Amino acid sequence: MPEQRVQKIMAQADIGSRRQCETIISNGRVQVNGRVIGLGAKADPQKDIILVDGVRLNVAFEAVCIVVNKPKGVLTSNKAEPDDSRPTIRELIELPGHLFPVGRLDADSEGLLILTNDGALANRISHPRYEHTKTYKVTVKGKVSRATIDAWERGVWLDDSRTAACSVRALQSTKRSTVLRVVMLEGRKRQIRRVAMQLGHPVMRLVRTHIGQLGLGTLRKGAWYQLDADEIEALQTPARELADIRRARRARKRKAKQ
Repeated sequence: MPEQRVQKIMAQADIGSRRQCETIISNGRVQVNGRVIGLGAKADPQKDIILVDGVRLNVAFEAVCIVVNKPKGVLTSNKAEPDDSRPTIRELIELPGHLFPVGRLDADSEGLLILTNDGALANRISHPRYEHTKTYKVTVKGKVSRATIDAWERGVWLDDSRTAACSVRALQSTKRSTVLRVVMLEGRKRQIRRVAMQLGHPVMRLVRTHIGQLGLGTLRKGAWYQLDADEIEALQTPARELADIRRARRARKRKAKQ
């Protein structure tokens, strides 16, 4: 096993959060092979002797990856703020050990959320350079025109910069509402809601249905299970709309150069 930062190893051993482990290290309470370490130190959990307050760290590590169908009103965090009485996603999962959510869904949104103790997997799923798709079923107010969909796909200006190209397709439409399938490679905080509002179609309901090609299926709200190897592979396999998003991105770059 390659060397890792000691605070990461400690967090995986359920000593505390990464930040808490950094504080423990800064206070001189951690030794590696008999020497007190500082922040930034690395170790091989299979070869090195790591002591926290004189007690050897149990570094046995088994990667865990959980999928949960997050209900509306549940916070995407392990711990709520002191003045926030809403339940957290971690409270739904009756499994010991350190697990953290990969990406976020705001409290008003629902659907597929991943929790894991594997930092490398979390990075592969969430970092834009790996081009992992996230798919949403979005119900908005009003009948959405083709021109509005085109504008959404090209990108909308938010916070002094343009949103990344995405795929938007109308699944069902009436005069009162439209159901959209939105596929994204990257996004900002509450981006879908903000873009829809800016385009004149406030969101009524937002459900993440897929990450990559892993879907919710029949998983009921609040339920969870541990992914197997095939499902983790599906999680990292992009949706078919990736090709469309790449084409739109290239077209936008060409237009910008003109």
